[in-house]
Amino acid sequence: MTIQLPDSSGVLRAYEPRQEPLAVTSGTPFTSRTVFSAAHVVADPFADTSPDSPAAVDWDATLAFRRHLWSHGLGVAEAMDTAQRGMGLDWAGAAELIRRSAAEAKAVGGRIACGVGTDQLTGPASLADVQAAYEEQLALVEESGAQAILMASRALAAVAKGPEDYLEVYGHLLRQVTEPVVLHWLGPMFDPALEGYWGSSDLDAATDTFLEVIAAHLDKVDGIKVSLLEAQREIDIRRRLPQGVRCYTGDDFNYPELIAGDDQGFSHALLGIFDPLGPLAAEAVRVLDTGNTAGFRELLDPTVELSRHLFQTPTRFYKTGVVFLAWLAGHQAHFTMVGGLQSARSLPHFARAYQLADGLGLFPDPKLAEERMKNLLALYGVTQ
Repeated sequence: MTIQLPDSSGVLRAYEPRQEPLAVTSGTPFTSRTVFSAAHVVADPFADTSPDSPAAVDWDATLAFRRHLWSHGLGVAEAMDTAQRGMGLDWAGAAELIRRSAAEAKAVGGRIACGVGTDQLTGPASLADVQAAYEEQLALVEESGAQAILMASRALAAVAKGPEDYLEVYGHLLRQVTEPVVLHWLGPMFDPALEGYWGSSDLDAATDTFLEVIAAHLDKVDGIKVSLLEAQREIDIRRRLPQGVRCYTGDDFNYPELIAGDDQGFSHALLGIFDPLGPLAAEAVRVLDTGNTAGFRELLDPTVELSRHLFQTPTRFYKTGVVFLAWLAGHQAHFTMVGGLQSARSLPHFARAYQLADGLGLFPDPKLAEERMKNLLALYGVTQ
């Protein structure tokens, strides 16, 4: 049995789907690495909304997906970029997501960290406004019992005049947090509004600034998530971090080598690609826990082609592919996204994502995935 898939030039080519999924098992949390999967939200397909409307979320399906990730030993990084934060999910929706997910984590014993940002600011803001917005969100996350991730702020990037403003804002926040937080450096490929974050477009100068922030508040920083898609730069940053401060890779292009590490250290993980890769990624990390780095790489290296495809330029639309694969895998009953973002990628892009994911054995029910892919193709006028 084959399925006709359009390639990048629009030509239909026959593909023979896999018949059996990759065999993976649920398991306990990991021992050698701290690993978070950023998780997507499931839209309510029956809500009468427009792309400009507040997000309508299917809470049952959204929380069920988090239980799926926890069941494999992964932590959940909640209300982050992968959850369409600032791209369909506003602060009111993110706040509700944090409350519900943190309560669910407590109920099932899952690890959770939640994004703290400033996205309630919708117009011009001062540094004082930015600090107040961060404080409001930080209070909610701490009240929920989750770990805080201090996300990069569009509002801060817009108002800051230089490194000293970042030092002031982050210093103010870190002096008041009750538990160590994760700092977050999201590059402009993920969000163009974050160009020049930490006070400079020179990445070496920007690195010096956040290292200064960390050095001044060592007891308040668990680690930093680096999403710059440059493996060597992350390695260089990792080697400069003070002892006890973790580097969480957010590099969806080079994560196997960064997590595996070298004789001078390794990265932990906080990755959007671990949303669709969850069970396979967990299996790989458990192999790494035994000290079998080669076995870890053997499992995870083949997934990079899929990840690079999903995160191709414009990188910020990777969420569309993530939700598409969740639909094919049976984690949700529809391919609808908040903000209408299901339209952000092309049919050839979806076809290639399906082929790569199927080849990895990511779909628990390959036949269901094939049927859903055929349904999507039919909507675009492709008959089998």
